[in-house]
Amino acid sequence: MSLLTVGSVAFDAIETPFGKTDKIIGGAGTYIALSSSFFMKEQRIVAVVGEDFPKEMLNQLEAKGVDLEGLQIKQGEKTFFWSGKYHNDMNTRDTLVTELNVLEHFDPIIPASYQGTEYLMLGNLSPQVQRSVIERLETRPKLIAMDTMNFWMDIALDELKKTMSMVDVLIINDEEARQLSKEYSLVKAAKVIRNMGPKHLIIKKGEHGALLFHGDHIFFAPALPLEDVFDPTGAGDTFAGGFMGYLASTDDTSFENMKRAIIAGSALASFCVEKFGTERLTEITKLELELRIDRFVNLAAFEMTQTVG
Repeated sequence: MSLLTVGSVAFDAIETPFGKTDKIIGGAGTYIALSSSFFMKEQRIVAVVGEDFPKEMLNQLEAKGVDLEGLQIKQGEKTFFWSGKYHNDMNTRDTLVTELNVLEHFDPIIPASYQGTEYLMLGNLSPQVQRSVIERLETRPKLIAMDTMNFWMDIALDELKKTMSMVDVLIINDEEARQLSKEYSLVKAAKVIRNMGPKHLIIKKGEHGALLFHGDHIFFAPALPLEDVFDPTGAGDTFAGGFMGYLASTDDTSFENMKRAIIAGSALASFCVEKFGTERLTEITKLELELRIDRFVNLAAFEMTQTVG
């Protein structure tokens, strides 16, 4: 099975209560690709960087099985850069600097070799760019998932709804779900949002886990209690990459398998926050991931020895 990721490959500068970094590698596309690589031997990415992007990072992505034919390198231009500072609760942050650079006029070109892609993950980009990718694929993938954020709900709601109507899975956080649906109850919000097009909805709740909605079915995946969270940047994208990588590798889009995919994504996201940027994702061993997934499974596994009455 093949997985295509479309998203930003970027530079970040991050400050948290635990420390700060200078420019490091970031971007939704980067986190998604690194995360999904734990399940996919081969995958594809469509993104854009400037000539300042380090060759060694491109080599690292290729070593993870990421096909870079769809990565545009713009000579004489700079890579997208974001800088942010997290508050003490690690759930809220302030954006300090945003430099769109090559991302400002990003036109996602789909190489001929990428046609026939079976699974598509649309990272957080403008809904117009996301939709153009779907429209440029000659054959509709088996499953299309997309991420978005409140920024697009504020400035491009109609465009966002058009794109949402074309996808199978929407991945957003609880704050975004409430804004998009205008409902506080997440159960009510899920019904409203799924009426906009996506058959499946994943609502991320950060340190409180994630919810999966499909039809009348709801699945809740707990978050793993961690002693330290150094940097939550990219955790949501890491989750999405693990989720889609697992689905694509098993080629099973049933609700039951999506439950497993959510656990896989949650396990990888729990690693991501342990160090700054993508550093932890480049270190994880297969055994570590298997043990972490087992910990997630055991969080909610129990037996009832006596029924009521």
